[in-house]
Amino acid sequence: MEDNIKLYSEMERYEIININDGDKYSNLGSNDVVIDENGLLKFLIINEGSSKFSFFKNNDIIEVPWEYVKKIGSRTIIIDVDNEFLKKSHI
Repeated sequence: MEDNIKLYSEMERYEIININDGDKYSNLGSNDVVIDENGLLKFLIINEGSSKFSFFKNNDIIEVPWEYVKKIGSRTIIIDVDNEFLKKSHI
């Protein structure tokens, strides 16, 4: 396999960090990605819930357009996005 290929099974442990405001989100495995019908990555879906117990879980999500994902490193996913470009929803 090529060196520049990353497997989701490896990336699910990567932490997500927004360098615009310094916010640190949970790892990719606790979040999701949206892929369109052409196989292109469209959004990174970040769950704002911080509790591990579903009874106390917050169901707010943040949609980060994929264009704001700047770098996928060896242990982190770096995003650079201002709050005005984030879509926040409650599910």
